Amino acid sequence: MSEANLQARDDDEAPVATASALGLVACPHCDAVWRNAAEGEPCGRCGTHLHTRKPYSLDRTWAFLIAACIMYIPANLLPVMITRTLFGAQYDTILSGVIYFWVSGAYGLAAIIFIASFLVPLFKLTVLILLAWLAQRGSSWRRPERARLYHIIEIIGRWSMLDVFVVSLLTGLVQIQGFAVINAGVGIAAFGSVVVLTMLASLSFDPRLTWDSRQQQQQAERERREEPARDNREQKPA
Repeated sequence: MSEANLQARDDDEAPVATASALGLVACPHCDAVWRNAAEGEPCGRCGTHLHTRKPYSLDRTWAFLIAACIMYIPANLLPVMITRTLFGAQYDTILSGVIYFWVSGAYGLAAIIFIASFLVPLFKLTVLILLAWLAQRGSSWRRPERARLYHIIEIIGRWSMLDVFVVSLLTGLVQIQGFAVINAGVGIAAFGSVVVLTMLASLSFDPRLTWDSRQQQQQAERERREEPARDNREQKPA
């Protein structure tokens, strides 16, 4: 192995001087920064309980991600829009709509729907699973890139509701009794639940865990488990 590769590996595995390691805790409500505050101690400005990391962050993130992965299957298999005309009923899924627009020559619209309704949710799910898994292992692999990935999915996640918006708009506008009626299918509810669950998973994930080593996570877990016992001792009458 070359000297440059060795140096790069050492830099990647070197401990990072985080605010938690320096004894600094920021209040999530008023953004006040406190030094050497105990886990769960109330903020001196607004009274919000202080935590170095979001409590049960990975547990909640995994729960939302597993639910989103389960709902992702019916979201792509069940019809999202049902069109009834004089000639019969047509059931359209997300991918069948993409294929219809592509065959019709509307390549731009097909690409937008395919990216916003299929690739973006899949990309967001994959990235969140990767970030949660690496954070749980306390991995030091490419920490700066992982931090940037989290900010990217935060930015693009707001475009995931395009299909829900289009179907809702068409359902409200196209209601010509006896000629054409458009209704939302079961798939749109499943797709909407996938979007909401991935948003909740993204909000539950604490990106600061990316910079924690395995030892720091174990220490934080011990402090979190000791917090209820300390609260019970404080509430016990003398």
